[in-house]
Amino acid sequence: MANANVRVRFCPSPTGNPHVGLVRTALFNWAFARHHGGTLVFRIEDTDAARDSEESYEQLLDSMRWLGFDWDEGPEIGGPHAPYRQSQRMDIYKDVARKLLDAGHAYYCYCSTAELDARREAARAAGKPSGYDGHCRALTDEQIAAYKTEDREPIVRFRMPDEAITFTDLVRGELTFTPENVPDYGIVRANGAPLYTLVNPIDDALMEITHILRGEDLLSSTPRQIALYKALIELGIAKSVPAFGHLPYVMGEGNKKLSKRDPQSSLNLYRERGFLPEGLLNYLSLLGWSLSADQDVFSIDEMVAAFDIKDVVPNPARFDLKKCEAINADHIRRLDVKAFIEACGPWLKAPHAPWAPEDFDQARWEAIAPHAQTRLTVLSDITKNVDFLFLKEPVEDEASWTKAMKEGSDALLRTARAKLESADWTSPESLKNAVLAAGEEHGLKLGKAQAPVRVAVTGRTVGLPLFESLEVLGKDKTLSRIDAALTKLAV
Repeated sequence: MANANVRVRFCPSPTGNPHVGLVRTALFNWAFARHHGGTLVFRIEDTDAARDSEESYEQLLDSMRWLGFDWDEGPEIGGPHAPYRQSQRMDIYKDVARKLLDAGHAYYCYCSTAELDARREAARAAGKPSGYDGHCRALTDEQIAAYKTEDREPIVRFRMPDEAITFTDLVRGELTFTPENVPDYGIVRANGAPLYTLVNPIDDALMEITHILRGEDLLSSTPRQIALYKALIELGIAKSVPAFGHLPYVMGEGNKKLSKRDPQSSLNLYRERGFLPEGLLNYLSLLGWSLSADQDVFSIDEMVAAFDIKDVVPNPARFDLKKCEAINADHIRRLDVKAFIEACGPWLKAPHAPWAPEDFDQARWEAIAPHAQTRLTVLSDITKNVDFLFLKEPVEDEASWTKAMKEGSDALLRTARAKLESADWTSPESLKNAVLAAGEEHGLKLGKAQAPVRVAVTGRTVGLPLFESLEVLGKDKTLSRIDAALTKLAV
């Protein structure tokens, strides 16, 4: 059921290249917002000056556009809760931190790293929880003064309630966290810089986010954030606690979470290989959700119409590159021919194309395109599939030559050439019959007979349908290449 009051957010950090796990999170948030007729807030979490970069920020925006994700509030659009970059909201975080301190929801912690480590080690040795032990929760004025004389710079900690926190996860059901497993936590560094644990909930509260759909790795921080939301409600900063849904891990090799360091996780890899956004998103949607038990290939519109966060399963989802490629191939075949011709455009030009620009022939390309469309897994495959049409000579692939040019291939090629010369070049069937007849004269079936012809003309043993390819290449070029192959065989 549509709910225009739904407000979700996608809030990546501009560090490095976007990865497929991040895209899956964006997809589920975007589909959820669009399904309900709600609002998608695109927010940039760029408070880590050491790791964030403007280049990564621009990549994020470019990736969102390429994937087809539109947002209702955020960079380049603005909105009622601007700015949408955390680096431009520091005064807001500082003000809220002060209010939390004044109201007793937070306190200064003077513990040194060495002291914290020693107490954690002692707790572990005693078989107790090793989180923060509340040492600075109730310092006296004298203790604070003593710490100050040592020039200690305190952090700010949020004071967790001494009671269990229970919430209903939209994916995992009811979850309960006991106090000993959720200790007080830092929200402001000693240098005054706010931490993610503070800025993220503040932004969600001020931007009136109703549903938070994010990765399973953030589940352990949820009770902390719920406690903070309740404090923000008491202070009049938040209106309500949002609903949470924690998405399953995307697994890579060796049953490990797919990380940014995994080669197959980079979104840029899929763009460079020529995945269609629709194909990639279709596959990523299957990592935790499905349209139906018997339909893996569907449009993004179909996904949006059917998407319900309650249908997302909590179990880890394994990234299967072969299945991703197969689904992308299905989406390539779904394109109308005109859209396919346009989509292949970048891979028929420099720097991808090995032929000179003046040797490219648009009419030949459009004639072969319907035959190429059924063969591609990714768009970048088109270059090697059609290069024989635009190169002055076919590619030199010695492995293909050795495989196809067996004893007697020269005699076969001479016969095939003669029959092709007298064939009807407006009919692929006529060209097929010519090679078939040549093969019969030499005791070969079509498969064996056409192999030397294919390598002579295209340079490779596999490729697009041969006889349609010969028709598009044309009689003169085909016969000329067979002549060149005969010359090479005679040496």
